[in-house]
Amino acid sequence: MEVRSYRDLTVWKKSMDLAADVYRLTRHMPKQEEYRIISQMIRASTSIPANIAEGHGRGTRKDYAHFISIARGSLFELETFVLLVQHLEIGDPQHCARILDKTDEVSRMLNVLRTRLSARP
Repeated sequence: MEVRSYRDLTVWKKSMDLAADVYRLTRHMPKQEEYRIISQMIRASTSIPANIAEGHGRGTRKDYAHFISIARGSLFELETFVLLVQHLEIGDPQHCARILDKTDEVSRMLNVLRTRLSARP
């Protein structure tokens, strides 16, 4: 399949699903966390597909790889927040586990994409 748009990328689709899962998880977290951990989790999760899209729109492979690195950083930030939510017991444990499984999958995909972009064409 030819990639004509970032929307064709499986990693972008899976990161969008991940962001949607984070929104669903945070809906059920304590209200007092809205401007603390919830807003940070949403920002980190939405940053992942946004940086994939922005990188795809850049003119060079080097720029694209840079934005994939930023997406990876946001992914690790999100993973840390989810682990904290588990530690504090303020989110559904099964939902957190599913999100962590998805972060592992997206992480592997971003690693592969970054490696391919960094290789000589």
